[in-house]
Amino acid sequence: MSKERTDKTAPRQSEGVRAFKRGLDVLREVNRSGGIRAGDVARTLDLPRPTVYRLLETLEELGYIARSASDDRFRVTRRALSLGDGYDPGVVICQAAAPYLAELSKTLVWPVDLSTYENAAMVVQETTHSRSPLSIDRGMIGKRLPMLRTSAGRAYLAACPAHERELILNHLRRIDEADDRPFLDQARLDRMIAETQARGYAIRSEGEYNPKTASIAVPIVRNDAVFGCISIIWIRSALGIEEATALFAGQLQETAAAIPAEI
Repeated sequence: MSKERTDKTAPRQSEGVRAFKRGLDVLREVNRSGGIRAGDVARTLDLPRPTVYRLLETLEELGYIARSASDDRFRVTRRALSLGDGYDPGVVICQAAAPYLAELSKTLVWPVDLSTYENAAMVVQETTHSRSPLSIDRGMIGKRLPMLRTSAGRAYLAACPAHERELILNHLRRIDEADDRPFLDQARLDRMIAETQARGYAIRSEGEYNPKTASIAVPIVRNDAVFGCISIIWIRSALGIEEATALFAGQLQETAAAIPAEI
């Protein structure tokens, strides 16, 4: 009788271990990617899509991953991070800002990005490009944006503490990219920082980075710490900078001011 019970329960235990291993594999892949769609998880792990969807739903119910409110990618949450070294500012700001970006996408038809600073560049963490019918750029998640030639980089530099700004600028001088050199001229740099601080937002309107587009960016700041920047991007031929700032700057500033309370 005892042997018969053992034989009957063994397959169930084996299935349980298999499902648990698959769940860990899925969680590991979500963490490794920094943000991934269910279909991409299935392809990477060579698992059936229905299985991956069930595992993702379970991990989401348990609080270890969350689906982005501005995209259909899954990311790990702070609960999952507590299993390791516990804190990833990129994940934290994404969780806090994504619902606000989703709301902005309902009123601002042009695409909006959330980017954070990383090693001499701003890296796009969240975006509404996939939702915007006016977007000319796709696959923006993870894209690195130059500090001196984008509104996000300028907004970050103007808002961060002076000592941090100088460290970043010295890093950019050492990298010495040819396109950055004109913007590292001290007089031009000082003027850009002062004007951006006075306005409360940064602009890119002269084709410095992408000649077809222009953008406005607002920093997300709490207690002098800059968590990231929100940017709106539009086609230059469709809107002038004055019209765009009148339409967008206020909403971006309101959103950026609300996000720190969620962090």
